[in-house]
Amino acid sequence: MRISDRYRLIYEGVNAQLDRLKPGGDEEIVSALQALCNAADELEAQLETVGEIPQIKLEQRLSPVLLTVHAQLDRARVHFESAGQTQQASNIWELEQQVYRLLNDL
Repeated sequence: MRISDRYRLIYEGVNAQLDRLKPGGDEEIVSALQALCNAADELEAQLETVGEIPQIKLEQRLSPVLLTVHAQLDRARVHFESAGQTQQASNIWELEQQVYRLLNDL
């Protein structure tokens, strides 16, 4: 699978998590939602151009974005765990693993 396809899958996964969440709730859920929104925004900023990045520049251009996204996802996962939302935390963990694998493949 191409890097751009994997990047798009991560973006779609983050948005799917956002779609499942209901606004409101306790402070931990609100913080998790904000972290997921930040991750989606970071991914979306490069979404249309990621397929056009020359292979030699992929690591240089995508690593900072993916590291930021990973940090935001990790923050969301911790908030979900604190709120007792273990299924949501597990879903976020899977997304973190996808980001980590993509980083390793760059």
